[in-house]
Amino acid sequence: MNRLALFDCDGTLVDSQHTICTAMDDAFIASRLDPPGRAATLRIVGLSIYEAIQALLPEGDDALHRQLAQDYKAAFHRMRGNGQVDEPLYAGIAETIDALETAGWTLGVATGKSDRGLALCLAHHGLTDKFVTLQTASRHPSKPHPAMIEAAMAEAGASPATTVMIGDTSFDMAMAVAAGTRALGVAWGYHPVEELHHAGADAVVAHPREIPAALEPA
Repeated sequence: MNRLALFDCDGTLVDSQHTICTAMDDAFIASRLDPPGRAATLRIVGLSIYEAIQALLPEGDDALHRQLAQDYKAAFHRMRGNGQVDEPLYAGIAETIDALETAGWTLGVATGKSDRGLALCLAHHGLTDKFVTLQTASRHPSKPHPAMIEAAMAEAGASPATTVMIGDTSFDMAMAVAAGTRALGVAWGYHPVEELHHAGADAVVAHPREIPAALEPA
């Protein structure tokens, strides 16, 4: 079986918080609602957009949730068209991906982004060819459902015993637990370290350069 290192995107590979928070605030304002603000929005990064809206506005009905989700997507697309999408790679990520590739790891992504959003993000950073499996919210239930990991393992020829999910949120860790894989948390993202441990992280690293060693057996 291949060894599969499966990365989350937002908050793990790239720091997209400015764009996500701006688009979410714009969506709420379009429906004449008070915007949730940065702290609340960062709590739901990683969920698929509809589930994220539900979490932010549990008192809303289905029609409002769907409208907000559409307005969020429209705001994001508008920002992209205006060259305002800001998704920089975290320092050290590119070098870490190269190191894992050299060490023989098969690489993949499991993200709450859409197919289009992930493709554009990876292409912008020249990383498209680094990943053999890309799993997104366009084709799967929201995290922490294990479908993304299960599909990634099937495509990559990996098993739960040879797969590690790497992410910054409790949703990533819970998804790994549900899929029966190892879970490696990263401390530079959007959920506190203690929440990663509570959700099932086997370990948490403080910098991307620590990832290769953390993936090897003790």
